[in-house]
Amino acid sequence: MTESKQWLTTNGWPGEDPRDCPSSSKRFPDGAEYRIEIPSTEGPRSFRAVLDEAAKRAVPVHRISQGSGVMLQTDAEIREMVELGRANDIEVNLFVGPRATFDIGAQVKADAGKAIGLSLRGADQLVFALEDVRRAVGLGVNSILVSDIGLLAIMGKLKTTGDLPADLIIKTSVMMAPTNPASARVLEDLGATTINVPSDLTLPQLAAIRAAIDAPIDFYVEAPDNIGGFIRHYETPEFIRVAAPLYVKLGLRNSPDIYPSGSHIEDLVERLSRERVRRAELVCAMIKRYSPHAVMSPRPAPVRA
Repeated sequence: MTESKQWLTTNGWPGEDPRDCPSSSKRFPDGAEYRIEIPSTEGPRSFRAVLDEAAKRAVPVHRISQGSGVMLQTDAEIREMVELGRANDIEVNLFVGPRATFDIGAQVKADAGKAIGLSLRGADQLVFALEDVRRAVGLGVNSILVSDIGLLAIMGKLKTTGDLPADLIIKTSVMMAPTNPASARVLEDLGATTINVPSDLTLPQLAAIRAAIDAPIDFYVEAPDNIGGFIRHYETPEFIRVAAPLYVKLGLRNSPDIYPSGSHIEDLVERLSRERVRRAELVCAMIKRYSPHAVMSPRPAPVRA
């Protein structure tokens, strides 16, 4: 295996998963090692629930992300989320709406077709996705969540041509999560500015990906059931040490899939958002207990909405 390892190392990738799991020297621009993300924040009401619960529990929240898609929110709802984010210094990340699971194709529903995930089907759906992106940016959103490699490549080019803001954050979904250093580098080269990796990676595997990319890594330390349902709270301090800069994501085990969300399940969505913040409180306590020197990005005092 020596020749393959040497070729990878010579060309800028790790030649093996580092068994010693070295500490990452990479950081967020403010020098911090980690930030907190609350996913599945599906609209203004759930965002306000996150703010309220974060204030009650003194939990810092740096980013909220949404999964149902831009297309399933009104202009007023998007503007309200943007304003809540600005007022509380929280990144608002919205998913692109169209996806294979919304379309009429049957393969994505078959066991062997699950790899299609949330990809875009055909040129029409690619156009729909770009319309979602343009609409969101026009309403003030500066962080977009994508799950299709072609859309990622196009958005990366549109940033370089000035057709999209140069500082637009492009976050890749866990539904297209890279499982090795080379695939992670491909996403970064195409324009991903923050990359969600699988929640079942070992620490050496995570270290190998960190060695290959500079972008922040997004990691579900508690994963929803549909992506494994892993609860890895105790490992979070080591994840931060090895993979910084890291977004610590709090999904929720034993909870229903709420996509696409809407007013018909808004009470449930709010309760789930509050519990994710509670989970974040538990994880933050573990980080302070077992890695008191780990540096979190500073946050203003939580404001109850």
